[in-house]
Amino acid sequence: MNRLQGKVALVTGAGRGIGRTIADTFAREGATVIATGRSEANGFADGVEYHRLDVSSDADWARVVGEVTGRHGRVDVLANNAGVIAYESLHELTVESWQQVVAINQTGVWLGMREVVPHMQRTGGGSIINVSSIWGSVAVAGAHAYHATKGAVRNMSKSAAITYARENIRVNSLHPGFIRTPLTEAQDPEINEFVIGQTPMGRAGDPQEVANGALFLASDESSFVTGSELVVDGGYLAQ
Repeated sequence: MNRLQGKVALVTGAGRGIGRTIADTFAREGATVIATGRSEANGFADGVEYHRLDVSSDADWARVVGEVTGRHGRVDVLANNAGVIAYESLHELTVESWQQVVAINQTGVWLGMREVVPHMQRTGGGSIINVSSIWGSVAVAGAHAYHATKGAVRNMSKSAAITYARENIRVNSLHPGFIRTPLTEAQDPEINEFVIGQTPMGRAGDPQEVANGALFLASDESSFVTGSELVVDGGYLAQ
């Protein structure tokens, strides 16, 4: 308990699933948590406040971070978790579909980092956790835009880590495997069965298992960890 005592943490895509669990976990560990999403949500743990945020909107980011720093004076942790998935092959993708996935999965991560970094520079550092995926490192057939964006998040994190290392701003990427969430539950069951079947541990992960990784990266326990990829995937990428 209290591994994040006194820290102010902003979590995107926190209405449900992994983001919701990260927000609640951070709050239980003592952080003041700003959970964000595109629709209303409630029922969070004590210490969580909720703000509407479209991560693809420059103006929304400026508004939310302005409200947070105006009220709390700082942002110590940013967990860029918001994301969407689409199973479309390269030749099937429309420009509109491509732009939507890029806007949320990639541009949203960049905008979030760009907005909080100056505040972290002012207060002497912080931790940024960008949620990528096992499919940011390897691929399956189809899901072209998703693979492109999650691979981008992986390298964007490394670039930012190197850029701001001397200012004590740590940037790491988090790579979940198949996790049982409302997002995956809405997928074709055959896709889910295939990915679980390819996972050496033979089961789906739980959102709390990913949140535990995010907690480590957010805490001072990871003070010498930056530019790294934390994989939570039941052994998928070890193959």
